[in-house]
Amino acid sequence: MVKSELVEGLAERADITLAKAEEVVDLFFNSVAETLCRGDRVEIRGFGAFTVREYKTYEGRNPKTGEKIVVPPKRLPFWKTGQELKQRVDSAFS
Repeated sequence: MVKSELVEGLAERADITLAKAEEVVDLFFNSVAETLCRGDRVEIRGFGAFTVREYKTYEGRNPKTGEKIVVPPKRLPFWKTGQELKQRVDSAFS
C-alpha cells in the first residue's frame, strides 16, 4: 500500500473528501516525525512502536575503494512490531 491508497481508503471508510483524508494522513505522519525528532517514542497499542536509536561513531570501509572512513554518530528511527499485529499477520497466512 502506498500513501495515495491509504488516503483513498480513509476517505471512503470515513466518508470524507480526498483532500480532508490527505490532511489527516499528513497530520499523522508529521506528528510521528516531529515526535521522533524530539527523541520521544511513539507507541500505538496493538500495532507497534517507533523509537529513536543512537549509534556511536565507528570506523567503516568504502566498499568501492576499500579505504577506511570514519562514520559519524547518528540517530535513526526504529520500528518494533506489536504482539497483536504479529499474531494477526501470522494467523492470516495459517
